[in-house]
Amino acid sequence: MLTGHDYDTMRDRFRWDLPAQLNMADQCLSHDGAQVALIEYDGAPHPVTFAELGAMTDRLAHALAAARGDRVAVLRTQSTWTAAAHLAIWKSAAISIPLFKLFGPEALELRLRDAGVRTVIADPQGRDMLAGFPDLHVIVPEDGLDDAPSVPARTTGPEDPAVIIYTSGTTGPPKGALHGHRVLTGHLPGVQMSHDLLGQPGDCLWTPADWAWIGGLFDVLMPGLALGVPVVAARMSKFDAQQVAALIADCGVRNVFFPPTALKMLKAADVSVPGLRSVASGGETLGAEILDWGRRAFGLTINEFYGQTECNMVASSAASLFPPRPGAIGKPVPGFDVRVIDEDGQPTDDEGDIAIRRGAASMMTEYWKRPDDTARKFRGDWLVTGDRGVIEDGYIRFVGRDDDVITSAGYRIGPSEIEDCLLKHPSVAQVGVVGKPDRLRTEIVKAYVVLREDVEPTDELAAELAAHARRLCAAHSYPREIAFLDSLPMTVTGKVIRRELRRLAESE
Repeated sequence: MLTGHDYDTMRDRFRWDLPAQLNMADQCLSHDGAQVALIEYDGAPHPVTFAELGAMTDRLAHALAAARGDRVAVLRTQSTWTAAAHLAIWKSAAISIPLFKLFGPEALELRLRDAGVRTVIADPQGRDMLAGFPDLHVIVPEDGLDDAPSVPARTTGPEDPAVIIYTSGTTGPPKGALHGHRVLTGHLPGVQMSHDLLGQPGDCLWTPADWAWIGGLFDVLMPGLALGVPVVAARMSKFDAQQVAALIADCGVRNVFFPPTALKMLKAADVSVPGLRSVASGGETLGAEILDWGRRAFGLTINEFYGQTECNMVASSAASLFPPRPGAIGKPVPGFDVRVIDEDGQPTDDEGDIAIRRGAASMMTEYWKRPDDTARKFRGDWLVTGDRGVIEDGYIRFVGRDDDVITSAGYRIGPSEIEDCLLKHPSVAQVGVVGKPDRLRTEIVKAYVVLREDVEPTDELAAELAAHARRLCAAHSYPREIAFLDSLPMTVTGKVIRRELRRLAESE
């Protein structure tokens, strides 16, 4: 738990509290039974107490009595039963595997086969999706489960396996990051920091991010339960700015994790959301334009945070602790030694690889059944993120993924700054920037732009956008080519898949 209002003191005094016996189900359910744990939202709020959540967890745990050590998948959207499913799996000393409802059959098969899953907890739609997998045992809690007495959590420790979360596949085939029961403890300081010390009276959490991803499951749902902060569970078929504003008002939400794509959609819809105490965002750099808009739309400063499936919530901004710096992710979260290192694994003041020292509680134990990939992820004592950055005055500035950095006429150019410049133009809704091979310059900067609905793509507009970026960014880094797309390739977590844009650029 983070306390106090001085970042340097917090960081100096912080120590991980990892007792010999640790089970995430106990961490999340050890509250007054009458206290609100979740708020189900279907157009109206329906509070769910910890006693009710605990009873649902016990019914599922009873059905998983023989599952110790098994991998049990969860194929559901945001709901109380989804939370109970993970808690029941952990109570049973089994390993939960969140699966996304928008996966196609091949994506599901890859993960189910790789993890050796035999049991899936699903909703009715998820059961239909699994019809092609006859060997699976599918549990649908809505069909009815036998009442069960209280089921104590089986004895587990911090290193015992608890959850496998598959990477989004931005840099190759998805890999299963295996985490122990310490992973929730590892997320708490970063979640608190990104929400200006989450856990204040009246706090209430929500995210549009699906709970099948680390951003929804461990940046919002489980930390909220562990801290006793009510979490809203809402099944939204698509992101709608007006529905988002209504949900926040109806449920009394004060703390939101908005992925960058959601913020850009709110900005494009010109929607303001009053009444929030904190807004956190992570996944890609926001830039000054979105931060400035956020102050107008929310009346607060959006706190950016940084991490990845393999080791999450390692750096964050926190407007209540130190001033934000546009273009910077923030500072290392207490408990994490985050550095920029060179090819020899030594910290450097120059641009290098963003890395986290071993020993952080949210760091994976391994890639599931991939010892070679696990070994390649580390450089000595450092987990290498695959992102490039610079540390300036304690602030971490993200330059780009190692394979995103553009080399043009001897300059190394990060795409994020150019994207931010283009987003400042009133015609632009979304943008992705990549390097396109060029015989003279090695690469040129190419921008793929999605325009606002009322704007027509023209050659004149492309020239105007290039001049706009040249004026705001720099003469060496403005996009020499601009193409218009109806949509950008995105991961299910809302990140632009730049490798697909690079492939498109290379084919032109």
